[in-house]
Amino acid sequence: MSAPLLLKGFEVEMYTGRADGTVVGCSAEAAAALAGFMTEPDLRNLEYVTPPEASYTAQLELLLEPRRRLRRWLQPRQLTLLPGSTLSLGDSHRFERSDPENPYHAYIEATYGTRVVTASVHINLGLTDMDALFAGLRLLRCEASLLLALSASSPFLDGVVTGAHSQRWLQFPITPPQVPLFRDHAHYIHWMEEQLAAGAMRNVRHLWTSVRPNGDDRPHGLNRLEIRICDLIDDPLLLLAVTAFTELRLQLLLGDPQGQDPLLASRLAAGELEAIADANDRAVARSSLEAQLVHWRTGETVEARVWIAAELETMAPLAAELGLERWLAPLHELLSTGNQAMRWLARERRGETISAIIGSEAVALEAREKALDAWLATEAAQVPGGS
Repeated sequence: MSAPLLLKGFEVEMYTGRADGTVVGCSAEAAAALAGFMTEPDLRNLEYVTPPEASYTAQLELLLEPRRRLRRWLQPRQLTLLPGSTLSLGDSHRFERSDPENPYHAYIEATYGTRVVTASVHINLGLTDMDALFAGLRLLRCEASLLLALSASSPFLDGVVTGAHSQRWLQFPITPPQVPLFRDHAHYIHWMEEQLAAGAMRNVRHLWTSVRPNGDDRPHGLNRLEIRICDLIDDPLLLLAVTAFTELRLQLLLGDPQGQDPLLASRLAAGELEAIADANDRAVARSSLEAQLVHWRTGETVEARVWIAAELETMAPLAAELGLERWLAPLHELLSTGNQAMRWLARERRGETISAIIGSEAVALEAREKALDAWLATEAAQVPGGS
């Protein structure tokens, strides 16, 4: 009998702007007008969250429905949704406050400036057993670079090529700068209390790392893992493919902790694993699928694309058992054609302007959403097992 699918949910941050790719912030106004939308400290970021739901088909609808309402609101303002995780066409030199009276926003602006004015997607996967949650945290911390390699979408900033595939991850302020590979829940609680007492973190939400435990009463009440490393994955089907890949890694871990938990299955010590994970994240931010990474099991070097392909092959039987093969399909094409950042850079090298690239991708994104709306209306009920 196959394992039940995990609850999952998404926090999606996007930019709004004009058809030529110019970012135009309107989050405070949009959040006031539309239920379910939230502001970030800078008004150029707009966020919405999907509720916990195990079914991939249901999550597809939950990802699309808020965008339908938002697009109807944006249309008379001659605005659209823009792809990418950085201010591709600027201006990253100034902060545009969504709530000038908010003291936490003032702290963010003063401390970090526009390094935090990025768009991304956070993937939440439900785990309520604390041993399983922290084993999953260790595994995803050691493989977070693979998720960034799949999602990299920020090669531009302020109208220029940055030289990175994920400029967002290179500029985003990891806080605190060093985070341990937590042994268990007690270790996490103790470390969090130390950071708060020392002022290294302003509050329990101020743990900005590749993946973290999450719950309604942190650090004590936890019920999910939150993956924060991904750049914005604007295509809902690709987002669900990356999520399925991640869920399968966790499902393998749940079935074989001895073989999948880095603390148990690696020949390397915890401190080495922490350093390798962080170095892998930085390498992927620069070169994504082409990055040379250090594998947590052996310490040997492997290309990110090769590592991902190997995991997909290993997980194929479980994917079939759980009915997730169809949801993984976009990853096979991505490994062949490159991620969004790689495709954009290839277009720029062929002579296209950044404005033309972002503008055409915004049009393609809206068309893709309409196609998915049509698919849901006619075929979603036929998905085997409702997964």
